[in-house]
Amino acid sequence: MQRTKAVHASSAAEKLFFAHALLPGGWARDVTLTVENGVIAAVADNSSSAGAEIVSGVALPGMPNLHSHAFQRGMAGLTELRGETQDSFWTWRQLMYRFIDTLTPDDVEAIAAYAYAEMLEGGFTSVAEFHYLHHDESGAPYGDLAELASRIASASVETGIGLTLLPVFYNFSGFGGAAPVHGQRRFINDPARFLALLERSREAIKPVADAAIGIAPHSLRAVTPETLNDVLNTVSTGPVHMHIAEQVKEVEDCLAWSGQRPVEWLLDHVDVNQHWVLIHATHLTPEETTGIAKAGAVVGLCPLTEANLGDGIFEGPRFIEAGGAFGVGTDSNIEITAPGELKQFEYSQRLHHRVRNAVARRSGESTGRALYEHALAGGAQASGRNIGALAIGKRADIVVLDDTHPDLCGVTGDRWLDATTFVAGKPAISSVYVGGKRVVESGRHLKRDGITERYRRVVKRLASL
Repeated sequence: MQRTKAVHASSAAEKLFFAHALLPGGWARDVTLTVENGVIAAVADNSSSAGAEIVSGVALPGMPNLHSHAFQRGMAGLTELRGETQDSFWTWRQLMYRFIDTLTPDDVEAIAAYAYAEMLEGGFTSVAEFHYLHHDESGAPYGDLAELASRIASASVETGIGLTLLPVFYNFSGFGGAAPVHGQRRFINDPARFLALLERSREAIKPVADAAIGIAPHSLRAVTPETLNDVLNTVSTGPVHMHIAEQVKEVEDCLAWSGQRPVEWLLDHVDVNQHWVLIHATHLTPEETTGIAKAGAVVGLCPLTEANLGDGIFEGPRFIEAGGAFGVGTDSNIEITAPGELKQFEYSQRLHHRVRNAVARRSGESTGRALYEHALAGGAQASGRNIGALAIGKRADIVVLDDTHPDLCGVTGDRWLDATTFVAGKPAISSVYVGGKRVVESGRHLKRDGITERYRRVVKRLASL
């Protein structure tokens, strides 16, 4: 029997009892989690349910979402009409620029709240918000530089989702310091104003029960070496996220500018380490793939968005064999589901390599569990918060699977994860806790009705413009 003592003694403890739970050492039965101030203070298996809230189902550590652009949830489904030329990421980007032309702070908050409620229902208990919408419709800063960051924080508070806020440093429109275009006017800051925005954003996230802050130099095409260094030399703490090597054109433009590929240039010129998160990284050489792993950085994969945008396929098996860390995110939020992102990643590897069970590397290893545990560890590292396991000192973020679901009722252990990932998906999730507090019950966010009504009003107004 596993018994552990509480690490907090300052407040009344709450206890949650689960018949089955995935602990760091594997599956356990009759597990009691003692929660104090939102943190797991004690864990006991083969325990009694006396004095605890009995929660039906299978407890998993909550999945971190390591990459989201919340506002893009409002344009999901609006870009699936072919244009006069062959559509690509770059034509999609022009539509995105037009979408943001009239978004107000109230719109941003309503869309974010809706996206975050869906994330919780879909098995994500925290979000790393890659937040690059900073200014008003004309491109002028708000009186409060962090006006829109504050709206992201408010959406986090309302829904209960954990938050890593990543204010985006967006300085230029292309490699070598190309001047910004009109559609980017709401993103652009020079280093001095960005650092002021960052400091104000630290204040903006204080109402969130458990939050962290980092920075996000948008991409190598959106900064210069000089402005990137200005920011990196000033900010010494927190995660650093960057889009990189997402598109072939981006790689070609970087080669034309520097003679090196994007990841190659970054590894040669910047101290890439365990605090870094490289988003997408879909176009790498074998040397770049192993170089990221050796640096200890996380690769942030958004398989549903990468498929939607025609980005490409990340080289999974080589990266995993090199000891690389990865997590998953929802990026443009076209479909918000943790099992769906994991499944899409595995299926992309199967299609690319023409094999089955590509992420699992050992004979007899469960692919569902391998995917889940890789994404837990990478997502927690990328979030810069103490999350990602049902263990002492970790945030009590818990996803509960419905073991009476037809696809789960006849299996146990790792098969629960296999069935959820590859068959049942989001409907297998019955309840979700963040910081030990229930936010989803019977698959539905507790505040869904009000959040949905506000979202409806926003998208109807935007559709009428």
